[in-house]
Amino acid sequence: MTQNIVLSLNELTKRFGSVVANNAVDLTLHRGEVLALLGENGAGKTTLMNMLFGHYMPDAGTVDVADGSGALRPLTLGHPQAALAAGIGMVHQHFTLAENLNALDNIVLGSEPLRMLKRDRAGARAKIARIMEHTGLQAQLDVPVGKMSVGERQRVEILKALYRDVRILVLDEPTAVLTPQEADTLFDSIGAMTREGLSVIFISHKLREVLAFSHRIAVLRHGEKVGEIATDEADERVIARMMVGADTPETPRRDLTPGPAVLQLKNLSVTGRSKRDSLENVTLTVRQHEILGIAGVSGNGQSALAGVISGLNQPTSGTLTVDETAIAHPTPRKMIHAGVGRIPEDRHHDGIVGAMSVAENMVIERLDEPEVQTNGLLKREAIHANADRLTADYDVRGPGVTARARLLSGGNIQKLILARVFEQNPKLILANQPTRGLDMGAAAEVARRLLEARTRGAGIVLISEDLDEVLSLADRIMVIHDGALIEADGRDRAHIGLMMAGELT
Repeated sequence: MTQNIVLSLNELTKRFGSVVANNAVDLTLHRGEVLALLGENGAGKTTLMNMLFGHYMPDAGTVDVADGSGALRPLTLGHPQAALAAGIGMVHQHFTLAENLNALDNIVLGSEPLRMLKRDRAGARAKIARIMEHTGLQAQLDVPVGKMSVGERQRVEILKALYRDVRILVLDEPTAVLTPQEADTLFDSIGAMTREGLSVIFISHKLREVLAFSHRIAVLRHGEKVGEIATDEADERVIARMMVGADTPETPRRDLTPGPAVLQLKNLSVTGRSKRDSLENVTLTVRQHEILGIAGVSGNGQSALAGVISGLNQPTSGTLTVDETAIAHPTPRKMIHAGVGRIPEDRHHDGIVGAMSVAENMVIERLDEPEVQTNGLLKREAIHANADRLTADYDVRGPGVTARARLLSGGNIQKLILARVFEQNPKLILANQPTRGLDMGAAAEVARRLLEARTRGAGIVLISEDLDEVLSLADRIMVIHDGALIEADGRDRAHIGLMMAGELT
């Protein structure tokens, strides 16, 4: 099969100061192959792909890419344009689209020479139409990206790469923000493209997808490649052992009797700019010892629901009650003081202040407490001691508690937030997409902490677009669609999927 190699990474090494992100990594990719690249958070997956795409310059190693005749040629490293010219495209986990432009403009942006006096919009539209017909990826070309759902934006990102005639496509967590139905559609399209010769590397933490859609699996651990395996020879236990060096323990789930209500929303509405950020006459109850799972397609009012519970959105009608106390005008401070712990959807934007230290972020919601400050002066020694303890208890890895929080990886930022929330023993926990983008070890730790809080007596609102996560953790399930909540009758995956699509009420 060596004659079909389209990409060869040879002993790629990258250091950031004293940290070795990748150490002499070798990797090959064949024509028409889907290669899954796995590893824990911080294992070096994204760094490796960023070197391939030219965002990072490796400290050592080379990359060879097949040309039009199939011969391997050295790739000029450190230049994204060289990667694009060689037929390599990359779709990042965090979208890089201009929300004020429509899909058509986003797709062609950067692909036309600056010296062009007139843009060939008709030609671009025709080429995109051919790509959409061939791949099954559909997008409304004249709709601004800012008005699209997350799944639609993901399709625009992939179309943008395919428009540049890439032969190698790198997808970093391609389904992290997609529902199971959208993910299946995406991989059906990818399968059709690989049968035509496209080669794909995809980074993922969802082992069900890896086992269903990839041909081969490569695993990184602590910046080094620790093994490869054909997908049809692998299972979840084998992959987990390769990723973490040991079996991942399962958290036992106990049957508990729900207690008194800790959260009640009655006929609550939120008027937003669109249905994506609105709620309509929502009623729900969450009790002690209970996890209420909220399943839904992205952009159906989840952000509005989370905003009300966290105190960021004001309801236009209806009532919100926490632990039998009505909260007329919710604010973040009121909700925190009412005993609400908040795990936000966007951990970078809403979960931390990146310029502040890890230690400061650990206490950022407790700045009025005497353990943290006296007469407005922060108790630095106590804050650092608290951070030392929590980083050890929650395995928050990074350059230290005095380093800026933005220097942590996404998984370790999530661990920081979990430490801050669970340490306060909240009555109610809002867990909004708590495992998005996390590796299986980190996701298992989140699940363990949530189940522990449930056992302790907390009520939990779990908002997740990962239906498997909802099914595994929730005691009750409600589906959100167009800003309305519907109680799920049973736990049938296909039935709930149809409710999420709005086909059942």
